[in-house]
Parts: sequence; structure tokens; C-alpha cells
Amino acid sequence: MSLSSLLSLSPLTAAHHNEKFDKQAHMDELANAHAVAEVNSRALKACQNQPEVQARKDRAIARRAATFDRLRHERGLEEAPFHHRRDNASFQAYASHSHDQTGHLPYTKDTPHSEIFGSNTSCTLTPDNANGPYFVYQEHIRQDVVEGVSGIPMHLELQFIDVTTCKPANVLVDIWSCNATGAYSGVSASSEGGLSTTFLRGVQPTDEDGVVEFDTVFPGHYLGRATHEHIIAHVGSQVLPNRTYSGGRVAHLSQLFFDQGLIDAVERTAPYSANTIPPTSNLEDGYTGYAASPNYDPFPNYVMLGGGLDGGMFVWAELGINTSANWDHYAPYAATWKEGGGYDNPDFDWMAAAFPPATHG
Repeated sequence: MSLSSLLSLSPLTAAHHNEKFDKQAHMDELANAHAVAEVNSRALKACQNQPEVQARKDRAIARRAATFDRLRHERGLEEAPFHHRRDNASFQAYASHSHDQTGHLPYTKDTPHSEIFGSNTSCTLTPDNANGPYFVYQEHIRQDVVEGVSGIPMHLELQFIDVTTCKPANVLVDIWSCNATGAYSGVSASSEGGLSTTFLRGVQPTDEDGVVEFDTVFPGHYLGRATHEHIIAHVGSQVLPNRTYSGGRVAHLSQLFFDQGLIDAVERTAPYSANTIPPTSNLEDGYTGYAASPNYDPFPNYVMLGGGLDGGMFVWAELGINTSANWDHYAPYAATWKEGGGYDNPDFDWMAAAFPPATHG
């Protein structure tokens, strides 16, 4: 399917309260995001033969294998079968496969760790793009963001590599997603969780290998958008005594998407099945195209920890970013979290959040 065909499937109105889909603005942003990511992709590929890069990959395989074993032990699944995500080279190639299959390949406990945990799906070099209207500034620094929210448990590992140095990136990483029935925490817009809520939002500083880990749940969906997880990487932010952060600049923002077969399977389970909002597939989503080309893949790797969804999943991705970039114009925030609760941003412009002016970072 061509890019123009993909975009022609995008809804003209959808997503959040008062959102309108501007196709020309979307096309401009798409071209801009891919141009930036193409430069980053070439820079990252030039790093691959360095000894320290290979050593980092070896550490990643060992780390992911240990995390997998720990999660399986915690859930009493050591002897259960498991499945690994099929590796697809690009969104177009992925979309050509039938979604009637689960999209998993079977492995056993005897499969070499390098085969399961060594793949980074083209380093998931997701281009920077509009973050959507529900970014909350100064969220809590924490690893577990579930807060009792019902859903399929998802342990998320993200590794950030600076494409200008080939070294791990020293950044503060924000993630957020909607719950199983399509509501976001932290914002006052109609049908969302409200300013006093913080579920499925959190921030973590990267470690010496550029890694952050979060415990969350598999995202739900809302009108006009395929299932996705939001990511922002901040450079130069200050960690505050109350375990929030302030300042810095946005060096990367993107959205991770998930295999359609996995989404379909999740949506058939409770509480996702209680969502009355019509789902939007990856092919129909207007934003998935930001993150897909032959050089990068917006679908992260995952392993289902048991033979089914009940045991949860381990999801990982490596993202190449330029830490000298400044994408603040892409990241207007709807609210700020402060002591005692959240506060609306009086200067927030919804349309600027959805479609900021195309600017190279």
C-alpha cells in the first residue's frame, strides 16, 4: 500500500475532544518527520561496528533475558510456553500480512537468548511527531504507573541511543497512554480522567546504558486512533525533591504502535471489551505513517510471558535520537502536575498540539 493510499484511509475527524484532522498539515509533518529520521538512521547505522556498541548489545540481550526470567518467576510462569513477536522490516511489509494470525512465532525455554532478545526491529528509529493534546508536564518520577488500573500487564523497556555519539542517551523519559476504555488521566477534557488523576503516566531517568523500564498496562483505544503509547525524552531537566521534574527541552517524541493481531486479541478480553468506542486499525490510523518506512519500524518487540495474555507481556524497543535536537514546539502541555494535584495550562492550544508548524530540530 502506498503512503498516499495509507493517508487516504485516515479519518477526517477523530481522536480527542474538538480534534479535526488537517490532511495537508499531516502530510507536511509526515515529510518532515521522515526527513529527520532518515538522517538519524544513517548516523545510527554508522555506529554498529564499534566494539562498545557490540558490548552494549550483548548487555541488552542479557538484561532482557534476566527481565523475562524475573517476570515469569513473579507470575509463576517459569514452565509455561511463550510467544515472540514476528519481526517486520517496515509498516508496509507488516501491513501486507494477514491479521488473521496472531503475529507470534513459537519459542521454547531452550531457544538462545540472542535469537529472542537480540532483535531491535531496525532499532525502532521512530521519527519525531506531534505528541497529541494530552501531555502533562512535571509528572511523577516512578517506575510503576499502573495505580490499580485494570488491563493486560505490560513491562516496557526502552533504550535510547544518541545518534551523534553512538553512546547511551542521558535523558528523562515520559510515557503515557489511555486506559482500556480510552480515557487519559491528568487532564480536564470531557470524558477523560480529570486533573487529580495520574494513572498510566510516569517519568524515569535513563541508566548508564540509556535504559528505562516501566510497569504499565497494554493501552486501550479511543475514537479515530489505533492503540499506541506516547513517549517524550527530555534533555537537561532537573529532578525535584518531590520526585517530579522541571525545565530542560524535548529532544524526542514519538508513539509506539502494536501488531494488529495482538491488539485484536487484547480487545476481546475484559476490560477492553467493555469499550464501546469503535476501534481504529493500524492501517486506518492517520498517525501510524509518521513512524513507518523501510528504515524504521514503529512496532516494538514483545514476548508474551505465558501461553496467553493473562500472564502479561514484556515489550522492548531501542530508539535512536539526536539529543541536541529541540522539539519543544511539538510538546505543548495540556496541564501541569504540582503538589496537591493537576492544573490546566491556560495557554494550551489544542490545534497547535495536534499539528504544530513543521520545523526541523
